[in-house]
Amino acid sequence: MKIRNIIIGLIGTAALSLPAFAQQPIVIKFSHVVANDTPKGHAAEFFKKKAEELTAGKVKVEVYANSTLYKDKEEMEALQLGAVQMLAPSLAKFGPLGVKEFEVFDLPYIFDNYDELHKVTLGPVGRQLLDKLEAKGIRGLSYWDNGFKSFSANKPLRMPEDFKGVKMRIQSSKVLESQMRALGSLPQVMAFSEVYQALQTGVVDGTENPISNLYTQKMHEVQKHLSLTEHGYLGYAVITNKKFWDSLPTDIRAKLDDAMAQATRYANQIAKVENDKSLEAVKASGKTQVYTPTPQERAAIKKALIKTHVDMESRIGKDLIQTFYRETGFDPAKL
Repeated sequence: MKIRNIIIGLIGTAALSLPAFAQQPIVIKFSHVVANDTPKGHAAEFFKKKAEELTAGKVKVEVYANSTLYKDKEEMEALQLGAVQMLAPSLAKFGPLGVKEFEVFDLPYIFDNYDELHKVTLGPVGRQLLDKLEAKGIRGLSYWDNGFKSFSANKPLRMPEDFKGVKMRIQSSKVLESQMRALGSLPQVMAFSEVYQALQTGVVDGTENPISNLYTQKMHEVQKHLSLTEHGYLGYAVITNKKFWDSLPTDIRAKLDDAMAQATRYANQIAKVENDKSLEAVKASGKTQVYTPTPQERAAIKKALIKTHVDMESRIGKDLIQTFYRETGFDPAKL
């Protein structure tokens, strides 16, 4: 009888504790590789706040910045394995994953301004690209801006010939490799977290970044020259593990979609502001000489880099590149 009563008591205790287990929040680990005070860092924190507010605490978002969980090469595998639930990798990361179409975003001067960019990222063409990730077990949620990249180095970079022989750090991207070779420089693939030390020790001579990344990672302290070429776009795709996302209750998923839409508007609003603030901070530091190319110098670099568009047609797809041209109004024949 005593044993029976003990069992009944245990069952009763377990039953009473079930609601407590049911109320445990859904945890989303959101990992990224840049600092908190970058556009992506701010946007990730904004998403955390909105997701937790809109779900009334049913979702808890844990943001891990600055490669504290995973570095560039590790984070995508971690997402696919379910070790983290959300990432915001740069668009260049999807080529090595096997979705080469995303490398169209890496083409130099494919966008001249944010209006042209948003015709793609906020439109059907951008959504179609995100949908291609489904086959990799990934659900694409949105695009977040970081900004337009500029070249930095320990020598002035004003004309194409200035790049010859310069060791330039790049992300793992065949497009970026082609871009650097078109200028005669030597591309060096390297994880973002390793760039400062590589610049400091001379392993590489220069790199390309939106100014907010250059400043928050203190790269301006080890780069003597910054040329405001704004030659390429650096943006992110916010992605999640598809199996995890599909398993969420419908009402929770809808609220997270709302939180992501709000975070995307916020991210895109602050990207230019943050880069402008970082540029002023770089100038104020006195450690890097900032140069704005003349229209003639910019045109010369642009003309040299358009070769990359042609070289990458077989990899990315000529039809997709032409689709981007139509969306943005870009005409290489006018260069």
